[in-house]
Amino acid sequence: MSDTSNSKARFCLTKADLADAIYTALKVDKQKAAQIVEDYIEIIKDALEKDGKVMLSGFGSYEVKFKPPRRGRNPQTGDSIILRARKVVKFKPSQLLRKAINGQTISEGDAEKYD
Repeated sequence: MSDTSNSKARFCLTKADLADAIYTALKVDKQKAAQIVEDYIEIIKDALEKDGKVMLSGFGSYEVKFKPPRRGRNPQTGDSIILRARKVVKFKPSQLLRKAINGQTISEGDAEKYD
């Protein structure tokens, strides 16, 4: 993918794009590739629900965090409201991913460390 940081049109990778990439790389039929993507997402979702954390080496980690109730404001009316407590999913990119998206050189040592 090219650097689109200054561009108004940004590429968004979809499940269909992932399925196409799997179809091309693994030479499986498109239906099977789409099922692989769905299964992968389901596995991550289930792990977050059960354990609260998913770590993908060299990519990053997803973690469920608790947000307590807080005072907020309705942007349309300006009225003060109480936002209820909830769980949110946070993503923290790995050092390897951060280097890659910032165009920094990734040494063999870095790649091996996060493999």
